[in-house]
Amino acid sequence: MVELLIGKKGTGKTKVLIENVNNAASVANGNVAFISDNTGRSMYDIKSSVRMYDTSEFEIKSWDEFLGFICGIISGNFDITNIFIDGILKIVHNSMDGFEKFLNDIEDIGAKFNVSFNISVSIDVNEAPDYIKKYA
Repeated sequence: MVELLIGKKGTGKTKVLIENVNNAASVANGNVAFISDNTGRSMYDIKSSVRMYDTSEFEIKSWDEFLGFICGIISGNFDITNIFIDGILKIVHNSMDGFEKFLNDIEDIGAKFNVSFNISVSIDVNEAPDYIKKYA
């Protein structure tokens, strides 16, 4: 399953995402992962049982590289049930080119490995392409 939290910057997506992370960590039968370009700003709000991944330490330049990053997390931790990604467009330098394929790919990966994805996307809901709206 892939679910997107869509809204302009400053509309409270991160706060909602963190609430969802903590709720998932309380009930998940496996481990929960949180990916951000700066986990330091959220680390004190997220339960300590959540695995934190900071993409700023890696020079991710494309959607394919980010997909590889996610596959590496899953392959190293087969017990992950939920992956939360905050500010996905910042991670891949605000590029929308390839985002649709990325969403399709993680939907397939999620189904294959039984992982749910919750992702915040800073984009105006009214300007979002249909392929993004279907995950909202």
